[in-house]
Amino acid sequence: MMNKEMVFAQTLERVRVLAKEQGNMVSEDQVQEAFATLGLDNDQLQLVYDYLVKHKVGIGQPVNPDDYLTDEERDYLQTYLDEIALLPTYTEGEREGYTLSAMAGDAEAQARVVEMYLKDVVDVAKLYAGQGVFLEDLIGEGNVALAMGVSMLGSLEKPAEAQGMLGKLMMDAMEDYIAEHAANEKMDKKVEDKVNKVADKARELAEDLHRKVTVEELAAETGMSAKTIQDAMRMSGFRIEDIEEGSGSSYAEDNL
Repeated sequence: MMNKEMVFAQTLERVRVLAKEQGNMVSEDQVQEAFATLGLDNDQLQLVYDYLVKHKVGIGQPVNPDDYLTDEERDYLQTYLDEIALLPTYTEGEREGYTLSAMAGDAEAQARVVEMYLKDVVDVAKLYAGQGVFLEDLIGEGNVALAMGVSMLGSLEKPAEAQGMLGKLMMDAMEDYIAEHAANEKMDKKVEDKVNKVADKARELAEDLHRKVTVEELAAETGMSAKTIQDAMRMSGFRIEDIEEGSGSSYAEDNL
């Protein structure tokens, strides 16, 4: 049987998926219904609402994504919007016609469809702003997804389905980028912690010996393996100043 924390996490994710399907918005009734089996009180429900709003999910009405942009992002966005504003505009009839031709594989029409949806990429990117990545990078990922997506329009039955398909591809690409960035940051933090631990231990021993220490001495004193120490040295670019340069070379040579 799943514990309450796991049920809560899964329910929260279902609410976020529902919000995504509804233009990043849910009603209070939908939230309360989703969490009904957990018996949350008003204070706990308020924490859920606060979490959703923090992640740009509107409660009862859409959030304003511009509120989450930094001044630098606003400046970049205005410049970018000014650039794409110079592109041609299309009537509804033209949009449908180009979409039909793009679905048939016409390369020129596919290029026009990309132009049609560049503004949509911006609108989607703003929904994901404030999650630790640059807005410019989100737009870049969305544009790549858009360019790939227009070549897949042939799988659709009607041109009216294009917007939904392309929008989902943009959102998926941005979510994947955010997740990858978070994973890389977590890995970078683990590397930083490992390097700092070795550097701190090396500094302590160096202060006791009044000189730089060797990898072998540090391993014997701390119980850390020579491999762990040498890995930390490599990760730091061999800039741990209290470890004697060239020590532990046999390990380094064995792993070239």
